[in-house]
Amino acid sequence: MKTVNHWIGGKPADGTSTRHGDVTDPATGEVTTRVPFASAQDVDTAVAAAKAAYETWGTSPLAQRTAILFRYRALLDAHRDDIAALITAEHGKVHSDALGEVARGLEIVELACGITTALKGELSTQVSSRVDVASIRQPLGVVAGITPFNFPAMVPMWMFPVAIACGNTFVLKPSEKDPSASVLLARLATEAGLPDGVLNVVHGDKPAVDALLDHPDVAAVSFVGSTPIARSIHGRASAAGKRVQALGGAKNHMLVLPDADLDAAADAAVSAAYGSAGERCMAISAVVTVGSAGDALVEKIVERAKNITIGPGTDPASEMGPLITAAHRDKVAGYVAGAAAQGAEVVLDGTGHTVDGYENGHWIGLSLLDRVSTDSDAYRDEIFGPVLCVLRTETYEEAIRLINASPYGNGTAIFTRDGGAARRFQLEVEAGMVGVNVPIPVPVGYHSFGGWKDSLFGDHHIYGNDGVHFYTRGKVVTTRWPDPAETPAGVDLGFPSERH
Repeated sequence: MKTVNHWIGGKPADGTSTRHGDVTDPATGEVTTRVPFASAQDVDTAVAAAKAAYETWGTSPLAQRTAILFRYRALLDAHRDDIAALITAEHGKVHSDALGEVARGLEIVELACGITTALKGELSTQVSSRVDVASIRQPLGVVAGITPFNFPAMVPMWMFPVAIACGNTFVLKPSEKDPSASVLLARLATEAGLPDGVLNVVHGDKPAVDALLDHPDVAAVSFVGSTPIARSIHGRASAAGKRVQALGGAKNHMLVLPDADLDAAADAAVSAAYGSAGERCMAISAVVTVGSAGDALVEKIVERAKNITIGPGTDPASEMGPLITAAHRDKVAGYVAGAAAQGAEVVLDGTGHTVDGYENGHWIGLSLLDRVSTDSDAYRDEIFGPVLCVLRTETYEEAIRLINASPYGNGTAIFTRDGGAARRFQLEVEAGMVGVNVPIPVPVGYHSFGGWKDSLFGDHHIYGNDGVHFYTRGKVVTTRWPDPAETPAGVDLGFPSERH
């Protein structure tokens, strides 16, 4: 059986702990890989390696950093299929979806390659007699990232390329459910010339996370995961004096007005709700219809959902793969099973789905719940699976109140042909990312990703300008130099002693 070790100081590391976890192929249910769980001592070793590397990396020339990142980008591009294959093997998503994940991660590597302009300071001259003021940004030191299972390559790449480009060193704690991609990312970084200790990977569960949160040499923590964990991490790390960026869960709404192109809206709803088996924080999990749009839209979603091919991610014909674990599959199925009792109409029930030849895989089909109430479990909770809820409203005003009443504010979308309605929505909706006729409004790399309310804890969004500001701190330098004509007697700099 394969073992995925830690990556510390530029090489694989066994670690000292006897605890380990099993990594399962979601399509077969078979355990394929063993992953060690880091002890507090292992975390300390990784942080120490990062701290030692920071002594030189933190003051290294920007040209040196970006040259390494350009080589890294080329290596990642050359190994797209290798990274995607690891994602499919351990997460279960189809290969094309895994390739898309790698591509979105590469966007942030490309952003980091151009970090020089983002780190430019400001200068004000002659603010007073012979006094200048400059503002500069400097790295924090050792920073850590704690990332989720649903994007084992992309989310780490949303963090560490920007962090190390800014001059920090990094300790990554990826999900123990699909750890292999992160180690390949670190190995390729070393191959690109990244100095040993600048990027480290430690595997594990809560003890490893707590060790990072409490470690005195970790200056900042980035996290992506569920809202309860994000809230806990923000509180614990902040109490330890660290800068924290903790992205939580979501219940993303898609508002469909009666004038919308319903075919386009149905296409968007199916891809945004069921893509990657619904295991993404930007999935559309609640469609809110206004007036006459409801019946026709539900009919069109059903037509499309019934044609989605579910199968192993290695099969090119598959459009949706299994869920990450059997336990998660059962949890998702529980929401569908209980929906009718809470007033919903179960239009599609995917809980009995199986795939021939892969009977032990973590399979579930597509489920569609109509006329869902806002007090039902299926609406209130982040299901994180291929379950789409439809809620009916009569007016735009009723719909916007419903959406804004949600405790989550990650992403949202509106489908309409009316520019005035879209403009009102983008100003009135309480969410951090808004799509207009775009179902999953994930910003490009040079903007920043992040939500509002219970979807984000901390002041900074991830990547983009917010990412640069999170991984650096500002310093203002005020200088005053005497005029060379006023130098002390006996020192001749060749300037005239009197002004004319």
